[in-house]
Amino acid sequence: MPTVGDILEYLESIAPPALKMEWDNVGLLCGSRSTPVTKILVALDPFEHVCQEAADWGAELMVTHHPLIFQPLSSITGETSLGRGILTLCRHGISAVNAHTNLDRAEGGVNDVLAQKLGLSDITLVSQDGLLRCGYTPEKTLADFLSQVKTALVCPGLRFVDGGKPVRKVAVGGGSCADEMLQALDAGCDTFVTADIKYNQFWDAHDLGINLIDAGHFCTENPVIPVIAAKIAEKFPDIQVKISESHTDCMKFY
Repeated sequence: MPTVGDILEYLESIAPPALKMEWDNVGLLCGSRSTPVTKILVALDPFEHVCQEAADWGAELMVTHHPLIFQPLSSITGETSLGRGILTLCRHGISAVNAHTNLDRAEGGVNDVLAQKLGLSDITLVSQDGLLRCGYTPEKTLADFLSQVKTALVCPGLRFVDGGKPVRKVAVGGGSCADEMLQALDAGCDTFVTADIKYNQFWDAHDLGINLIDAGHFCTENPVIPVIAAKIAEKFPDIQVKISESHTDCMKFY
């Protein structure tokens, strides 16, 4: 029977830990490599309700994009949501592994999937750091592209600034990649899709003449989850693999 270690080894072949950024935390963050696995729950985030869902379903392993533990912890108690989640995993013998910035950068990872989801063609790396991707779409107005993004990513809403150009060459960076905007501009992109954009960054885009679209952290990264789940299921056909049914974006638009 496959173990947590076997699943982790496969995930690391898809998203090598060497690709992670130095501040990141990836890999096995809770549990044991030797635990046999029959059920895996896959989700974007390892939040308390996802941990409980894994326990209720009888999973031995939870695979997420975001890390269960990101900053050093001084305690693990039932007084915090994170603490309760970790205690739930430990109580039920559930291991937690994740691939974060290594999956962002990996071939076929977060940003390749995002570019494909938006229907871009001729997808390439934007720069040597391997984070952003860019590709082409048939030339269209920004309004038409905004509609395309909203539909493709099932976004409840978009924040954007009009850079004054039609959309043709698009850069994408799932999650918080707005700091990479100059890379997108230097690569000749007229449009950049990312998330978590700050007020001043919208003004920077306005002044630089690049269309900047904030499609939300969850919506720009969650498309990779069914892809990872499918890869695991194909590699380990005797294991039940399920995408979290309880986890959605908590941000709503009024």
